[in-house]
Amino acid sequence: MAIFDFLSGQFIDVIEWTDDTRDTMVYRFERHGHEIKYGAKLTVREGQAAVFVHEGQLADVFQPGLYMLETNNMPIMTTLQHWDHGFRSPFKSEIYYVNTTRFSNLKWGTKNPIMLRDPEFGPIRLRAFGTYTIKVADPALFLQEIVGTDGEFTTDEVTFQIRNIIVQETSRALAQSGIPALDMAANTREMGELVAKAIDPVIKQYGLTLPELYIENISLPPAVEKALDQRTSRGIAGNLDEHLKWKAAEAMGQGGAMGDSMGAGMGAGLGMAMGNMMGGMAQAGPWGGQQQRPQPAAAAPPPPPPPVEHVWHIAENGQTNGPFSKAAMGRMAREGGLTRESLVWTPGQDGWMRAEDVAELAQLFTVMPPPPPPPPGA
Repeated sequence: MAIFDFLSGQFIDVIEWTDDTRDTMVYRFERHGHEIKYGAKLTVREGQAAVFVHEGQLADVFQPGLYMLETNNMPIMTTLQHWDHGFRSPFKSEIYYVNTTRFSNLKWGTKNPIMLRDPEFGPIRLRAFGTYTIKVADPALFLQEIVGTDGEFTTDEVTFQIRNIIVQETSRALAQSGIPALDMAANTREMGELVAKAIDPVIKQYGLTLPELYIENISLPPAVEKALDQRTSRGIAGNLDEHLKWKAAEAMGQGGAMGDSMGAGMGAGLGMAMGNMMGGMAQAGPWGGQQQRPQPAAAAPPPPPPPVEHVWHIAENGQTNGPFSKAAMGRMAREGGLTRESLVWTPGQDGWMRAEDVAELAQLFTVMPPPPPPPPGA
C-alpha cells in the first residue's frame, strides 16, 4: 500500500452531532480553523439536517444519511472551490446541524386581559393560556432569517416572538368568534386550530411551522368568577325561603346538641319570649275585658326583578352583526335595515328564525303604517 493511501486513511474526518438538551435547534460543528478534509464522512441522523456554509455563502443542505464529502457528492461545493490536492488541502467551511424534530410543550399566555363583547354578559375581559409545538420546515431559510452566525441556537431565542404572534391571533379569534364565555370551553379545540392556521403563514417566512396549538383554559377575572360562583350557589340552593328555613332549623338542632343544660336554657328563654309576645298581643278593655291589640300591617313583598332584556344578532350575507337591543332593532325596522324576512338569533333561542316569526320582534312590524295608497289617476 502506498504511503499516500496510508496517510489518507489515517486522516479521514468524521462529522456528526448528537443532542440530549431537548431545546437546541441549531448547532455549529466546531473544527479548528473550520478545516474539513476531502473525503470526510458526514453523518446526518433522522430528525436532523446539515447546512454547509462556505465563505459566508450557503452551499448545500444534506438530509438524513451518510455522505462522503467528495467532488461527485457535492456539486454545488465543486463550483465554489477546486478539489485537486486530496486530503493535504482541506477546505474551510462551516457546518450547521439543524434539529428538524418537533419542539413540544412550549408555553404561551396572554399578559393582559382580552377585551371583548359577550352576548350574555356584555363587555368582558378574558385571559387564555396553553401550549404549542414548533418545527423547522426549511433549514436553509431558518438559518438565513433567524440563526445567522449563532453557534448554538435554542428555542428560548425564538419562542418569545412566536408567543407574541400567538397572543395576537388568539385575541382576534376570541373577539370575532361571537361565542359566549360560558360556552368557550366546548370550543377550545376548534379555536386552537383556527389560531394555528392563522399563525402558520407568518412563521413560514422564518422557515418554521406550527403543527399544534392547544388552548388549555380561558378564564374570567377573579371578581367575575366570584360573582359567577355566587350565582351558581343560589341556583343550587333552589327556593331561597325554604333554604333559609332549613338553615335556621339546622342551627337550632346544632345548638341543642351542645348539651342538655344549654338546650334547657334555650328552651326556657324561648318560652319566656313567646309568653311576653302573647301577653303583649292582649290589652285590657274599658270594661275589664281584654281586646286584641291591632297588629302592624305586613310589609309589602319586594317587587320582582325586572325582565332580562334580550339582545339580538342579525345574519346578513353570510356574516353576523350585533348584538342589538330591542330599541335598536325598532329603529332598524323603521329605516328598512330589518325586514320580516331577516334572520335573527338571541341567547336561548333554538337556531336562526325570521324576524316576523319571533313574537317579541313581530310587533315591531305591526306598528309601522301601511304603504301609502297610489296617487289619483294612477
